[in-house]
Amino acid sequence: MPSVEMLLQQDFGSIPELIHQHAQDRPQHLALAYGSRTLTYSELDALMDRVAVALQRDRVSVGDSIAIAATTSLEYAVTFLGAVRAGVAVAPLAPSSTPDSLAAMIVDCSAKLVFLDAGVAKALGSVEIAAPRIALDGSELAGNAWQSWLAEPGQKPKPADVAPEGAFNIIYSSGTTGTPKGIVQPYKMRWALVRRTGDVGYGPDCVTLVSTPLYSNTTLVSFFPALTLGGSV
Repeated sequence: MPSVEMLLQQDFGSIPELIHQHAQDRPQHLALAYGSRTLTYSELDALMDRVAVALQRDRVSVGDSIAIAATTSLEYAVTFLGAVRAGVAVAPLAPSSTPDSLAAMIVDCSAKLVFLDAGVAKALGSVEIAAPRIALDGSELAGNAWQSWLAEPGQKPKPADVAPEGAFNIIYSSGTTGTPKGIVQPYKMRWALVRRTGDVGYGPDCVTLVSTPLYSNTTLVSFFPALTLGGSV
């Protein structure tokens, strides 16, 4: 069985595989905390599997994309990570965007599914979203409940064969000077970031406070290294 150290020596590797390895090595170590809610690495790994299986069940394949427009939550983080495990690109959208702008970004990134919460669903109002909607917070207003959408516990996703140049996530510009533009960030960029930041203090004993929203690229720069190198976020 490979170790985390062995995985990190690879020129290109899998962020979800690192999380899975931490779940094997230290299953009860804290991975994520949001308010009073927490997930251990074992719990996170299992939920990522359920998200990945659900995406594959819904025919969301490697190279496809989903959009997430919601406030930060554990469900948001798990959905993002589970999508990456399935090789699906994530477009995290600012929930403060105008309804028309949100709708345009969802179309632009060709999202197969859209994950919302009640606040965003209410703001969208009558604006049409063609892609199926999943409610991260279980709100009927936002769509089908996330907990019901998840695959059954214990199921394992099919391996996702992703290329280094494949789309990991799509970050949209603010649109203050025109139409928001999607910036595609590849797997190889995120992997290089994880490897590089391992040399500056991130590790199993590190606790990282993330105070900015998950749709911000600034957040993701610290979120993925902190989590995949075994610390708590």
